[in-house]
Amino acid sequence: MPSENLSSKQGIGAIPPFAGRDACREYGATLPSLEVMQVNIGKRCNLACKHCHIEASPNRAERMSRPVMEACLSVFEGRAFKQLDITGGAPEMHPDFPWLVEEAARRGIPTMVRTNLVILGEEGYRQLPEFYARTAVALAASLPHYIEKNTDRQRGPGVFAASIAALQRLNALGYGKTPGLALHLVHNPGGAFLPPNQEALAHEYRKRLFEQHGIIFNQLYTIANNPIGRFRDFLERSENQAGYMRRLAAAFNPAAVKNMMCRNQIAVDWDGALYDCDFNLALGLRAHIPGPIQGLAAGAPLARNIVFGNHCYACTAGAGSSCGGATTASTGAA
Repeated sequence: MPSENLSSKQGIGAIPPFAGRDACREYGATLPSLEVMQVNIGKRCNLACKHCHIEASPNRAERMSRPVMEACLSVFEGRAFKQLDITGGAPEMHPDFPWLVEEAARRGIPTMVRTNLVILGEEGYRQLPEFYARTAVALAASLPHYIEKNTDRQRGPGVFAASIAALQRLNALGYGKTPGLALHLVHNPGGAFLPPNQEALAHEYRKRLFEQHGIIFNQLYTIANNPIGRFRDFLERSENQAGYMRRLAAAFNPAAVKNMMCRNQIAVDWDGALYDCDFNLALGLRAHIPGPIQGLAAGAPLARNIVFGNHCYACTAGAGSSCGGATTASTGAA
């Protein structure tokens, strides 16, 4: 796979190759069995956020077919995965999204949906909070900051107010309060810097959101912005790309490599193509697995060597970063 060549094309080849780090050589393969199947069911989104690595927008048309969804569910059951993680785009905009969630619930598959919250207040989608509660899916809801101007600067005018309204409605249905209705929030930094300490930031989120809006939630996930997609374009325009990459590389934490999300998951794109993570998916760096998920032979191994590139420094800087937030409480030297 041309991961290092791609890194050079992105102007980030001047730092030590990520794959050459001692920890990356030691933990360069997945675990023998995987727990998470993340499915990106489409690129269409009601928003066009500045940090989006997928470059989702209302104008994107790619979407997963019903047969590919069925293949995902079959492989999930056959390979003893433990969580189905549905993402996009805004996954709710896919016309077969309700079918996928209901079918997963019928099969007893633990499911998490990644939502931008704003969609839950738009015409045609306002019934979804009740649908979520009925199907008992966990929610990972994006809220970049507890201050309105900071969230709107990153995601667009009015996003914060719409997000707060959606969270209040979810709380009223039991999300964040009732066992089995998990509500997690997701923080992305607003610029070319690393997320703050996850535990400390979660404390501030809880305090501000409850005091000002009466909102409660379960966990906060802090995720570092990956230098690809729209965020890469922002870095290039602001002439911050090289500096950001140096910052990520200087903050490389060997302890975070062992817990990288790519070691415990498979990511499935809308067309069934398989990747190690959603970031590799955005870059087109296929996993070392032959064929798409709908053609996966029975018994074909999913354990594999991981395709690394220098963009992976975003997942191992400081306390580490994954779709489930920080991966370690410690930091390490490069």
